[in-house]
Amino acid sequence: MPKGSAQLACVLKEHNVPKVWAGLEATGPYSHALALWLHGAGHRLSLLNPRRVKQYARSAGNRNKTDLMDAAIIADFVCALKPATWQPPMLEVAQLQALVRRREELSLMLQAEKNRLEGVTPNVRSSLERMIATLSAEKARLEKLITQQIRSHQQLSCDHQLLCTIKGIGSLTAAILLAEMARPGQVERARQAAAHAGLVPRRELSGTSVHRNRGLGNEGNRYLRKALYMPALIAIKYNAPLRHFASRLRTAGKPKMSILCAVMRKLVHIAFAVLKHQKPFNPSLA
Repeated sequence: MPKGSAQLACVLKEHNVPKVWAGLEATGPYSHALALWLHGAGHRLSLLNPRRVKQYARSAGNRNKTDLMDAAIIADFVCALKPATWQPPMLEVAQLQALVRRREELSLMLQAEKNRLEGVTPNVRSSLERMIATLSAEKARLEKLITQQIRSHQQLSCDHQLLCTIKGIGSLTAAILLAEMARPGQVERARQAAAHAGLVPRRELSGTSVHRNRGLGNEGNRYLRKALYMPALIAIKYNAPLRHFASRLRTAGKPKMSILCAVMRKLVHIAFAVLKHQKPFNPSLA
């Protein structure tokens, strides 16, 4: 990536382009390094959802796919739709996110190894048990590092304590929220934070014959959605305002999963408000 960044800098200098508005498809670690370099060099940058870019290309009638055509489509997308400018997370938040995501990777590997225990021969079982012990120890070590990362930064520690005042949000979920949720300063409204998490429902209305709820889809932050699933179930039982909220939706005939997703979205709104106002959760205001 440093070599590629140097080549890009040379091209911009050669064409006498001091600053650009770059559009970049969000592709995880592959796009992150370039995004950081562009931002550090003072360029304006928009991180784009690859699915939206693909749909935009289809709407323009493009059926071929080459690097040159992809670049042209992205440039046209940025010019036409003026997407939001990307701001990198603070260093301590980026470090926390790396730890949280690594823990999630280990959790998936650990569960996969546990699933393989059933019906295996004794010699294979011993291998699986050694791997399970190793993965469990490393997962525990990462959880300690996550706690240390939060405690070593005053604002993170304060925000973590505030999030833990929300019934249903435990210590680990609060850490994931700090690492993954769009926070005040990054977005202006709680609704935008919910959209970043992919918790804004899709609807189809057309005349009197089409009236469908299309669910949540696959867009948004999958780490955040997964982290909020169990807290939403707990909140429906023990968080009075959210229990009443879920009850109203149930009375209105909403299906179980729609209610659960609505509670997940409500938790994001509450978490956003708690961080924005820097005050503990107040049930009377929920």
